[in-house]
Amino acid sequence: MTAAWAQTSAWELLAVALALAYLLLAVRQSRWCWAAALASTAIFSVLFWNVQLLMQSALNVYYMAMAVYGWWHWQHGGQADTPLPVRRWPLRAHARAIAVIVLAALLTGAVLANHSEAARPYLDALITWGAVVTTFMVARKVLENWAYWMVINSLAVVLFLDRGMQATAALHAAYLVISVFGWQRWRRDERAPGAASARG
Repeated sequence: MTAAWAQTSAWELLAVALALAYLLLAVRQSRWCWAAALASTAIFSVLFWNVQLLMQSALNVYYMAMAVYGWWHWQHGGQADTPLPVRRWPLRAHARAIAVIVLAALLTGAVLANHSEAARPYLDALITWGAVVTTFMVARKVLENWAYWMVINSLAVVLFLDRGMQATAALHAAYLVISVFGWQRWRRDERAPGAASARG
């Protein structure tokens, strides 16, 4: 384990640091989280491609686009061009989201397993599609995104340890802990409309 950590690249450590900054700022509902996300995901796109995690690489390209969308939407997505408040999705919306994630993961995993050299194609696809949907939930400030991230990050720890990316696995383990605080913070803000409007 020590040797594996010693081989961790400076780029991976930088991407991890920026990703942690993203999540901590997201907990505070600061739109600057999206700037950290943009830089982190640009680095991760290349790193994941180099270790044959093709879906994770593609996911980070999507993250870059969502960072731009999230920056704008958090600032202007509320009524009358005001900052976006925290909200909840109804159960039927979650049922649709989960169905989309599972179906897309099965289809994509099958394609990768049969037509590429992708590592852990089904697990990679499940994490990727889960993250696609959940990142959209973050950009829309849906409270339950934190519960989705708890599941996704648990699976991601397993995947990245398998690929020898210890720092990235540790990042997702930290995400699990931070997600608990994110849930608590956003739930408090959901109960106090306008709490996010004073944040930068």
